[in-house]
Amino acid sequence: MPAPARKQAAFFDLDKTIIAKSSALAFSRPFQAGGLITRRAALRTAYAQFVYLVGGADHDQMEKIRHFMSQLVEGWDVATVQDIVAETLHNVVDPLVYDEAVSLIEEHRLAGREVIIVSTSGSEVVGPIGEMLGADRVIATRLEIADGKYTGEIDYYAYAETKAEAIRGLAQSEGYDLAHCYAYSDSITDAPMLGAVGHPFAVNPDKDLRKLAVENEWPILVFTKPVALGSRMRFPPASPTLAALAVGGLVAIGGAIAINARKRNQTA
Repeated sequence: MPAPARKQAAFFDLDKTIIAKSSALAFSRPFQAGGLITRRAALRTAYAQFVYLVGGADHDQMEKIRHFMSQLVEGWDVATVQDIVAETLHNVVDPLVYDEAVSLIEEHRLAGREVIIVSTSGSEVVGPIGEMLGADRVIATRLEIADGKYTGEIDYYAYAETKAEAIRGLAQSEGYDLAHCYAYSDSITDAPMLGAVGHPFAVNPDKDLRKLAVENEWPILVFTKPVALGSRMRFPPASPTLAALAVGGLVAIGGAIAINARKRNQTA
């Protein structure tokens, strides 16, 4: 009698892989409207995300951006942030999701694979987005909370090799056969995650990831069609568990920029 097939999963990065831009940047305007950040802070946040998208800042600039973002979230009231994001989550994220990513998620679920989002953004925003997309679970950065407020510190940083370690740990605990699992990302920083599975895909890859994908004969996908998610999937009802915190994305992306810049300097 043949041994039962082991479980399979599809691991998706979030920003620029499922969503057409940074999930953190997407929430800067609602936070400004809710009084959490000033217009000047919103502009600086937008600039930081622009740097993240083009990858053109040096190490010193990245450290300044990360320091600014840490200061930005420190002291924010958890309940206030949750209320703001719960009210705006669907409107903000809905138009940003790639149609091609939604189709892939649906295909994997129909094939019996679990869908897992693995993101450097904060768990408080990644979790609700995962629920909207029908994901089975998420791996994401976790921010420190004390007395109902965000301290600006990070408890767990889901970035680069840490993502791969989390995937391997989850595979061991849940019984995933990584040789038959899939992974999707746009960034060279996710090379460890892509290398952890048997079926890696580069999605809208940056220059370094495109080069690595060609060298390893990994398929390259191009996603170009943001879709109104409501026309493709039914949202779960709003609830306190869906109240998201984009702050995690703000801090985490700032840290990711700094680390990426540091690595570029070290290899230069």
